Amino acid sequence: MSTSDQTRAGLTPRQARRLRIAAASVLMAAAAVVLAVRLASRSSVLVVGVYGLLLVLCGLVIELSRRGRTRLGSYLLAAGLVAALVMDWVVLA
Repeated sequence: MSTSDQTRAGLTPRQARRLRIAAASVLMAAAAVVLAVRLASRSSVLVVGVYGLLLVLCGLVIELSRRGRTRLGSYLLAAGLVAALVMDWVVLA
């Protein structure tokens, strides 16, 4: 192994894509469960809107990761998760 190979640690692009797809899939499943729980306690258009947008965003991140746009997908996934949590805490509480 050369020194340039040793200094270049991290994920390969394929591993990064798979990691983003897995993370978005887990977040999508969690959002679906939270949506079901929220709808069972109260039905609101805001609840459906917030978690519906998060589900759409997770699907978009999966598609971006499949096409090799993992960095953009990571930023969108993080921003979407933060936005959904803030909306859940501030608006839906």
